[in-house]
Amino acid sequence: MNGPTRLQFEDATQDLDSVKEKRRHPRFHLDLPIEFRVMDATHVRGAMIVNASETGLLIQSPNGVPAGTKLNIAVLFSKGFELANFEVLAEVVWTKTYLREGKQAYELGLKFIRMLEEDRQKLKHLLGDGE
Repeated sequence: MNGPTRLQFEDATQDLDSVKEKRRHPRFHLDLPIEFRVMDATHVRGAMIVNASETGLLIQSPNGVPAGTKLNIAVLFSKGFELANFEVLAEVVWTKTYLREGKQAYELGLKFIRMLEEDRQKLKHLLGDGE
């Protein structure tokens, strides 16, 4: 019988699993709105978080932002019966375009640059890591 053996397939699968996730912090799916503005700009834009970790976000936005751009971000979430938020300074690491409902939209990979400890605790709580 020619071709790969079952053992070779299992080894390849294990290799893919170990390559798949090299991040230091796991990502968690979040479906939360954010407001962001380019540093030193006054125009506020909206977007949605796709996933988050302790070190960054993946967001979807109708607006493209070039890699290297620094953003002031406010993440909005419900805390009991109230609306709460936390703020962070992040940098766009990468941008990808895609079609959403026939219109061009953007996915942005963001890494956190600066966050107050109080806001970091709020993020950890959202990720299921806080008390």
